[in-house]
Amino acid sequence: MKVGFIGTGSMGSMLIETLIEAKTVNPEDIHIINRSTEKAKSIKNAFPTINQAASMEELVSSSDWLFLCVKPKEMPELFQTIAPLVSKDQLAISITSPVSINDLETTLPCKTCRVIPSILNRAQSGSMLISFSETCQTSDRAALINFVSTIASPLLIEENITRVSSDIVSCGPAFFSFLAQRFIEGAVNETEISAEDATELTTSMLIGLGKLLEQGHYTLPTLQERVCVPGGITGVGIEVLERIVGDQLNELFRATHHKYATEKKKLSEEFSYK
Repeated sequence: MKVGFIGTGSMGSMLIETLIEAKTVNPEDIHIINRSTEKAKSIKNAFPTINQAASMEELVSSSDWLFLCVKPKEMPELFQTIAPLVSKDQLAISITSPVSINDLETTLPCKTCRVIPSILNRAQSGSMLISFSETCQTSDRAALINFVSTIASPLLIEENITRVSSDIVSCGPAFFSFLAQRFIEGAVNETEISAEDATELTTSMLIGLGKLLEQGHYTLPTLQERVCVPGGITGVGIEVLERIVGDQLNELFRATHHKYATEKKKLSEEFSYK
């Protein structure tokens, strides 16, 4: 299996590094190309046997699977470039949510699917979202699911829940990291604890929380019930959170969905024009 990566930015490089560490694919079976050759060179320096392609033609002709890891706004131009180069037996894998399965099917004359990774996959953990087009055969689906399973928990999703699933799986770590940082800042601002100590305690708490949930000791509601003793200090804190948060997180999903709808509409228009 020869795997090509078009784009070696944040997510592209993360996937490459993790797949190699998990021994999912050998470096010599990976082909890479990036608009900025320096970014591709840094990957090549880290893994000398990786193949850095000199042209898009070289990369496409050398790969069975093509991971398309460029920004959404760059996808229409990329599709126009690779459409004449791909064969019907190759598999093109988009990692960006605003590019719909229909855009993939109607623009590229090869097998297509969408895979949305998460930064959690860097620790060979978390979920990875998968949506297949009708062009993928049963064997293609099984092969990709098996491939993804080495670094993540594959989750098949329909088009209509792409954005919310991505919000939770892909954006969620950043959202909860932001909340944790504010949690730390509140502790530092209101008490004598140092930022270093508050950060260390919060980090170990989050890791432990994840393990409790992963091992099935508690669900989120039962964990709250277990810790929050009636009339206790935790209950006072929960009351404050209920007042502050309320239904504010609904607004988060409204905002991300509005942005998604705008990007998706614009991209679909560009694909139609192309």
